[in-house]
Amino acid sequence: MRDARRHRGDAHARSREAPHPDPRGRPPRRLLVSTPRQFDSLERVTLPAGPVHLAIGMFDGVHLGHQSVIEAAVHSARRARGFAGVLTFWPHPSAVLRAAQPTPLILSRTMKRELLGRLGLDFVVEHPFSLEFAATTAREFVALLKRAFPGLEAVYVGENFRFGRGREGDTATLIAAAREAGFAVYSAPRLNHNGAPISSSRIRDLIAAGEIEQANALLGYSYFSVGTVEPGKRLGRTLGFPTLNFTWQPALAPRYGVYAVMVSGPDAERLPGVANYGLRPTVEIRAPVPHLEVHVLAPTRLTYGDRATVQWLRFLRPEKRFSGVDELRAQIEIDRQMALETLGKISAQEPPKSA
Repeated sequence: MRDARRHRGDAHARSREAPHPDPRGRPPRRLLVSTPRQFDSLERVTLPAGPVHLAIGMFDGVHLGHQSVIEAAVHSARRARGFAGVLTFWPHPSAVLRAAQPTPLILSRTMKRELLGRLGLDFVVEHPFSLEFAATTAREFVALLKRAFPGLEAVYVGENFRFGRGREGDTATLIAAAREAGFAVYSAPRLNHNGAPISSSRIRDLIAAGEIEQANALLGYSYFSVGTVEPGKRLGRTLGFPTLNFTWQPALAPRYGVYAVMVSGPDAERLPGVANYGLRPTVEIRAPVPHLEVHVLAPTRLTYGDRATVQWLRFLRPEKRFSGVDELRAQIEIDRQMALETLGKISAQEPPKSA
């Protein structure tokens, strides 16, 4: 990554192609750092004296582009023997500025915190986004940063970064204000994948369309859901394919259908599975909400009340209504074989960890 100070005025860095993820799912190298300190607003930040390197953004998905911005802050902070941090916001601005149609998020608040906590950061600030904060001008925002971080040495953003009232500020605005305030700005070059920019909105579209493999390539890890195993109607067991039923109601719903997945529980053992996400039209009439159920393709000790993670690897087919349980049973066996074949060829990619 480029040093922020040496690229103080680089607001329009060239785009570059994202590296292909390791096909065997090996995580990047790691820094030996502890869990980052969490602050719930800029006003509550308390850090020891020292240089601060700060990445700013919503970071929904913590995808490869986000990781490159944060990685730059972490590496520069280590060289400067300073502190690496992230400033992000909650709720998403759309939930405040257009509450009737908020952006469906890739990650829940908890999942986002978990992923940020893996990246070698010293601290994370989750500042509340409100109408009052939305009225902050670009100049006022920079002043707020300096008050919160007296040792601010460099800020790291994406090249399309906007800030301040009505999105009035961009990277050029930030660079000019930073020059006066005495800190540097790193504008991260855009990452591309297959000739198109990596973005949270693109990943949302891919997940909603069931294009999980493409979404995973942009995320840099396997899209995952976390839920609690709950009692179901035992319909799968009567068909000869017992399933784990999960409480999981995401803001961003994947396409209804059948997926090849990996499942891990409290013991962290990862097991192959075939998942159905949808309304189960063959066995349930007018289901009020979609269900996530997983038939695990290996012996498992998972039971009711366990928290488990489901990593989504490939979309196998759309959900459909069958003529009866015999046809459904035959299709489940086909799905099972397809999942086993798929999982023999591709591996789950673990969420990012610091280099």
